[in-house]
Amino acid sequence: MQIEQLEFIVSVAKYQSFSKTAEKLHISQSAISQSVISLFS
Repeated sequence: MQIEQLEFIVSVAKYQSFSKTAEKLHISQSAISQSVISLFS
Protein backbone atom coordinates (compact mmCIF):
# COMPACT_ATOMS: atom_id res chain seq x y z
CA MET A 1 0.00 0.00 0.00
CA GLN A 2 1.24 3.44 -0.90
CA ILE A 3 0.43 6.83 0.59
CA GLU A 4 -1.07 7.85 -2.75
CA GLN A 5 -3.56 4.98 -2.57
CA LEU A 6 -4.60 6.01 0.94
CA GLU A 7 -5.09 9.58 -0.27
CA PHE A 8 -7.36 8.29 -3.04
CA ILE A 9 -9.47 6.22 -0.63
CA VAL A 10 -9.84 9.10 1.82
CA SER A 11 -10.81 11.46 -1.00
CA VAL A 12 -13.35 9.02 -2.46
CA ALA A 13 -14.90 8.69 0.99
CA LYS A 14 -14.91 12.47 1.45
CA TYR A 15 -16.45 13.31 -1.92
CA GLN A 16 -18.47 10.08 -2.23
CA SER A 17 -17.54 9.98 -5.90
CA PHE A 18 -14.67 8.72 -8.02
CA SER A 19 -15.26 11.42 -10.62
CA LYS A 20 -15.28 14.26 -8.06
CA THR A 21 -12.13 12.84 -6.49
CA ALA A 22 -10.45 12.72 -9.88
CA GLU A 23 -11.43 16.31 -10.54
CA LYS A 24 -10.14 17.52 -7.16
CA LEU A 25 -6.85 15.60 -7.39
CA HIS A 26 -6.29 16.39 -11.09
CA ILE A 27 -5.95 12.75 -12.09
CA SER A 28 -8.05 10.51 -14.32
CA GLN A 29 -10.93 8.61 -12.81
CA SER A 30 -9.62 5.36 -14.26
CA ALA A 31 -6.26 5.86 -12.51
CA ILE A 32 -8.02 6.28 -9.18
CA SER A 33 -10.27 3.29 -9.81
CA GLN A 34 -7.33 1.06 -10.78
CA SER A 35 -5.37 2.13 -7.74
CA VAL A 36 -8.24 1.41 -5.35
CA ILE A 37 -9.03 -1.91 -7.03
CA SER A 38 -5.38 -2.98 -6.73
CA LEU A 39 -5.65 -2.60 -2.95
CA PHE A 40 -8.39 -5.21 -2.75
CA SER A 41 -7.09 -7.74 -5.23
